[in-house]
Amino acid sequence: MHDLLHFFTHISDEVRGIFLVGGLTLFLLLESSVPLFKMDYRKLKHAGINISFTIITLIVNIIGAALIFAAVQYNETNNTGLLNLIELPLWLHVFGGLIIMDLIGAWLIHWIQHNIRWLWKFHLIHHTDPNVDVTSGLRHHPGENIFRLLFTTLAVLITGASFGLVMMYQTISAFFAHFSHANIKMPLAVDKAFSYIIVTPHFHKVHHHFVQPHTDSNYGNIFSIWDHLFRTATYVKKMDDLIYGIDTHMNPEEHSSFKNLLMIPFQHYRPPIGSKFSDQ
Repeated sequence: MHDLLHFFTHISDEVRGIFLVGGLTLFLLLESSVPLFKMDYRKLKHAGINISFTIITLIVNIIGAALIFAAVQYNETNNTGLLNLIELPLWLHVFGGLIIMDLIGAWLIHWIQHNIRWLWKFHLIHHTDPNVDVTSGLRHHPGENIFRLLFTTLAVLITGASFGLVMMYQTISAFFAHFSHANIKMPLAVDKAFSYIIVTPHFHKVHHHFVQPHTDSNYGNIFSIWDHLFRTATYVKKMDDLIYGIDTHMNPEEHSSFKNLLMIPFQHYRPPIGSKFSDQ
């Protein structure tokens, strides 16, 4: 475990890039071999739109890295954060840090985005994708990335995580973004068994069903235990019943235009069917 933390403490941008591209390539190959759905769409164009959002995300993250590093330094200087309150075995220190960072830096902000209308309008771009595949995990509005960055920083401050632990969390998080969105078919029994602990492809796909209440469920990023604990976990008996997208933006001119996707948060709000938000 010491060696693993040391590796992530000194991980280079090039190695992180290899992990990102390698994971993307792996699941693209699996999508061709064992697809969950045989979707009729222009895969390259679809990937181009989603990857374009990633390029903007990288710019935001480069700026945000300084904020996260400042949080790490603050904890190290002041010996603050939950992980510094008590001496723990290293494996528990690492696991505890990962699971709490996942709660605050991913699950909590995700839940908030589904429950505050103006934040939902930014997150909506992720849900407009009618063809969920491995590249869909890259489809986030730059405004949403700022919110997530702030909550990741908050998670670092609360946990007191070291730089190596933060890098480990972000690398695992990127892997799960690919894994959970990938259009791959898993045996239902296997997927469901693992879904009580981690976010599996079938577990997350329910979150991308085009109408509520499925949309407002299964918020997990790495660990699904928070959804089970807070009773936001939902299952479907037949994956074939799922339809991706969001009912307010099913028009291809809206969900397949990069320019329009960027502007959605600033357009008139349209309440989804069964929405708790009004159109006022």
